[in-house]
Amino acid sequence: MKASWFIPMTLALVPVLVPVTASAVNIYPIDRATMLTGGKFDFKVEFEQEVNPEKISVKINGKDYQQVWGKKSEFIKNEDGIKASSLVVKNVDLTSPGAYKVEVSAGDEKGSVSWNIYQTPAKRQAKNVILFIGDGLSVAHRTGARILSKGITEGKADGRLAMDDLSNMAFIGTSSTDSIAADSANTMSAYMTGHKSGVNALGVYVSRAKDSLNHPKQETLGELLKRTTNMSVGIVSDAELEDATPAAVVSHTRRRADKSEIVSMFYDVKPEVMLGGGSAYFLPQTTPGSKRKDDQNYIERFQQAGYQLATDADSLKQQGASASKLLGLFHTGNMDDVLDRRFLKNDVTKKFPNQPDLTEMTQTALDVLSKNDNGFFLMVESALIDKASHPLDWERSIYNTIMLDQSVAVAKKFAETHPDTLIIVTGDHTHGISIIGTVDDNKPGSDMREKVGVYETAGYPNYQDKNGDGYPDKVDVSKRLAVFFNNFPDYYETFRPKLDGRFVPAIQNEKGEYIANAAYKDVPGAVLRTGNIPRDADTGVHSVDDMIVQASGPGAERIRGYMDNTELFRVITDALSLGHGKQGQ
Repeated sequence: MKASWFIPMTLALVPVLVPVTASAVNIYPIDRATMLTGGKFDFKVEFEQEVNPEKISVKINGKDYQQVWGKKSEFIKNEDGIKASSLVVKNVDLTSPGAYKVEVSAGDEKGSVSWNIYQTPAKRQAKNVILFIGDGLSVAHRTGARILSKGITEGKADGRLAMDDLSNMAFIGTSSTDSIAADSANTMSAYMTGHKSGVNALGVYVSRAKDSLNHPKQETLGELLKRTTNMSVGIVSDAELEDATPAAVVSHTRRRADKSEIVSMFYDVKPEVMLGGGSAYFLPQTTPGSKRKDDQNYIERFQQAGYQLATDADSLKQQGASASKLLGLFHTGNMDDVLDRRFLKNDVTKKFPNQPDLTEMTQTALDVLSKNDNGFFLMVESALIDKASHPLDWERSIYNTIMLDQSVAVAKKFAETHPDTLIIVTGDHTHGISIIGTVDDNKPGSDMREKVGVYETAGYPNYQDKNGDGYPDKVDVSKRLAVFFNNFPDYYETFRPKLDGRFVPAIQNEKGEYIANAAYKDVPGAVLRTGNIPRDADTGVHSVDDMIVQASGPGAERIRGYMDNTELFRVITDALSLGHGKQGQ
């Protein structure tokens, strides 16, 4: 017998002892949640199996949860047909700052989380807060905007962006509860609630509930301001107002696509200013172009609640001067890129030819909101940086970045006469975009790849801004920036701006896979790039790179080093001294 086969009889008779461990439970808010004193949230415990409610124990720093909150819970024996129980306590808070340990058990199922509850300073630093979001804003977007807008000579920029001179800067981590790679919903939700969330979720923790509107809620900044202050709230975006970033100011849903429901959430909170696209979800289903599935007319409902309505640039200018509440809807969907709308004037904008610029919407919002002596919070999003970056259309994304920066300049001018204003400029997530040199049409031959200049062969692009409006006079100059994305579907790289409309890099084949769009195949010098993302993706995706945030004004000193995106909520609540009960001063 070989030694390796020999098993001593005494060893073979020893029973194997498998350790028995208690089943884990899911607790919301999650471990390491950091929350404002008095900030509202839904508490939920999800057990892995059906449990006896009489055996459930929930202790918060050793005290029974009912003693802490004085509220009855909802016990769900079998949640959504799953043979597992849940316990829910809605709309609760913790009013004393400090460390909290939550311990939950029911038979063999046990779990615990730790929370940190913080108190804001008693003295209010800022009267107003203006938060700018460049959706998808990355370092290359800023660099490209500076080169195109200001120029560069002998290695030095010929001018600075408005955002460049904001005094404080930090890096922000953007990952979500369920993924290292995030979307606009959970990233903006982190800014607006101070809580983490999952991809596609707004103002909720992602639980196992099947109903997208029945996940544990996190109070948004818009709701908090309306509940505890007399401040005004404004939301400006060149996307649909129901899109993830503007929606995050007021919304609670696991599914960011719940746009009709999000409109009703806007109505519940009633921000004083709402400017953007997305009228299709405000209009009843009987109206041509509506995307609602009911007969609710939210335009009429807002008007009945005292809102003045603007539908184009002219009416925005007319209504803004006198309005105390203003609803502006300038497109049934997302508004159009500034490159098409202001410069190319192509067929893209023929349906809505008189859309206001983001700068105009920003100025009007400030005019309306500043009428409130108690101050305001304004969120301004340049959404189309992201909308153009996904299809690898860098020219449009950088033109939209210039428009964002000019809107920041509007806010900085306001802050000159209102120094009690905190200005924050950041994005929600980044894109994998880089500038590597130039593309020079005057180089010999027809191979566009050989016209790309790198290092000393790059030289400088020949954009000009003779009229001084901050934009290049032409986008299709002969020596352009060479800008590429690091993730992409199969597509034809043309090395040229798309003058007829936004780039469409990939289309579906008969198998449902995305392949390179043959419409660009015969452009002289076009090169097929084989994709590096899954074939079910039609455009580029977000990157996990850190986001840059800059700020200036009272409270900006808290912007420093590396920050989690949830910390931006604390910067804002600290500056406004929220969490001290109803305030107006």
